[in-house]
Amino acid sequence: MSDWSSGYVSDIGYTHGYYQELNPLRIKLAFLRAGLACPEVGVACELGFGQGISTNIHAAASTIRWYGTDFNPSQAAFARELSASAASNTQLFDDAFEDFANRPELPDFDFIVLHGIWSWISDENRRVIVDFVRRKLKVGGVLYISYNTLPGWSSFAPMRHLLTAHAISQGSEGRGLVNQINDALAFGKDLLATKPTYSVTNPSVSQRFEMLPNQDKHYLAHEYFNRDWHPMHFSTMAEWLDSAKLQYACSANYSDHFDHLNMSPEQNEFLKKIPDRMFRETVRDFMVNQYFRKDYWVKGIRQLSVLDVAEQVGQVKVVLVRPRAEVSYTGHVNSGTVNMNEAIYGPLLGLLADHKPRAIAEIVDCLKPDGLKLTTVIEAVMVLSGFGHLAMAQDEEAASQALHSSQRLNSYIESKARGNGDITCLASPVTGSGIGVSRFAMLFAKGVKEGLVTSDELAGFVWKILQSQGQLIVRDGERILDHAENVAELTRRADEFIDKQLPVLKALKVIV
Repeated sequence: MSDWSSGYVSDIGYTHGYYQELNPLRIKLAFLRAGLACPEVGVACELGFGQGISTNIHAAASTIRWYGTDFNPSQAAFARELSASAASNTQLFDDAFEDFANRPELPDFDFIVLHGIWSWISDENRRVIVDFVRRKLKVGGVLYISYNTLPGWSSFAPMRHLLTAHAISQGSEGRGLVNQINDALAFGKDLLATKPTYSVTNPSVSQRFEMLPNQDKHYLAHEYFNRDWHPMHFSTMAEWLDSAKLQYACSANYSDHFDHLNMSPEQNEFLKKIPDRMFRETVRDFMVNQYFRKDYWVKGIRQLSVLDVAEQVGQVKVVLVRPRAEVSYTGHVNSGTVNMNEAIYGPLLGLLADHKPRAIAEIVDCLKPDGLKLTTVIEAVMVLSGFGHLAMAQDEEAASQALHSSQRLNSYIESKARGNGDITCLASPVTGSGIGVSRFAMLFAKGVKEGLVTSDELAGFVWKILQSQGQLIVRDGERILDHAENVAELTRRADEFIDKQLPVLKALKVIV
């Protein structure tokens, strides 16, 4: 492993994931639900942006200026390519954290984000980041940080250690990291087959291990095979951030705002008796066996009055970003599956089914005949947003200004989709965020922009792209070998795209 990587995996790229929690628009609703004042974000920074998908989508789909760094030059080069395609004026570097932190031209930031970074770096780099946040985050500014958490990782940590140790001590560097990972997984499978006392005592170890072989090797490399890996308690995180004058604001995971969705009534009552908010969070992690936290911290926490909260939350706009028919009344949280009350969610989804942005105050007014009050609407909106069904909508002026840059970025991503399905979202200037879109839907969107209308035309357009690369459709895990069957399957998918997804993408101005 190269010295410049500081022990972080560098010979296999990170995934091309998009993370909605990094969208600055999402801060306001979470803060208002917690009764806190929220800053307006004009300048933001991502530390460790990976392939740069989130940074570039948020920059192209909004008027916010984004800066960032990722030490991996291959990833930084791709992120810059995305930025250039959108002409969104992002400032992206391949600096190590310390070098980036000392750049004299950097502005102060309203919002600094780290996703999937903190748990996988050394204490030295953590100190650099904390000092950077202390110096460069504005008063009132927000830090988003996600990290592996204890006690959730306690039982599997020894297994992770064995896998990493195997890759280091038993693997051959010349075979490449992917083969080292496969060898380590084979070792782990054989080890668990002997029924070690540790795994018998901790059955969740075997359950979690069984999921690993089916996960993306790029994800596994960065999650499990870095030199540094330090899950920590929430209280330890608070100690780290104290010197940067940061206070815990609230969870960026919307469903975590509603304890009745995640814990039993007895657990809720127990938590309510703990007066210290910080200790209460640590106890809550123990109750839900938290293994990954997504949190907002703020430099200068300010409580709002009930009146201020009601007035400001009423102005927040939301929009349905999935076809109404695809939104079910179930979702998954820490405690398992949540069944949503159709008497509440039905009228709300019915109102938003036209995919037009609406302010929460307007929603409450429209749903008064259904007996839904402000608090109920806020919970329903946040739950649906947390499950990815709704998104915040920005004001029309910002959406108008972001239209051209988001279209340029989308055109680039759609062009890349001809070769692979690595990127799974497009930019919406309506939401200032990414919208989940599959590879074939991107290609259909590209065809629509080129003037194609019918499902037969779109299927033929995509089939020509696939044929030129010797690619075939996979259905139910099996490749379709017959030419006519491939075209028929593409036509079926194009029909579904035209009927369900195309109206949504047009409403969100992903397609104009």
